[in-house]
Amino acid sequence: MSARDIDAILPQTQCTQCGFPGCRPYAEAIAAGEADIDRCPPGGDDGVRRLAALLGRPAKPLDRRYGESLPPRVAVIDEAACIGCTKCIAACPVDAIVGASKLMHTVLAAWCTGCELCVPPCPVDCIALAPVTALPAPDLSRARHDQRAARLARDAAEQARRLASYE
Repeated sequence: MSARDIDAILPQTQCTQCGFPGCRPYAEAIAAGEADIDRCPPGGDDGVRRLAALLGRPAKPLDRRYGESLPPRVAVIDEAACIGCTKCIAACPVDAIVGASKLMHTVLAAWCTGCELCVPPCPVDCIALAPVTALPAPDLSRARHDQRAARLARDAAEQARRLASYE
């Protein structure tokens, strides 16, 4: 089975709880036999069952060492407490947080996957997770993650070109 087929089943939260830097790398590891199918807390036991069916393996429970399966949630920033440090922006794998340095930030709830990666770097603890009925469609989250990766690669290449021009 291809990594693409496996990735299509994953929830696309890009949360890294599985131990990989996103859903696609986890899917690639499963396809290569380097990771088991039970490491995705956002997918929960249902996601593990779907992966097992796709791969023709027996179903098993979610490995709770990687986290608990929780209902859908999105990040919410207490804008009055936000100091504009941009650490949450840098941590968001789908660019769902907008703002500028030393200015208030906010979360675009329609893009937020609830991955929680923005919470630990916040120095003023102004980010909470609020329940929602559903997360963004996996295709949107996958596209947002890919666009962010492309932007970061483009920025790094541009910076390398600028640095090389000073030599």
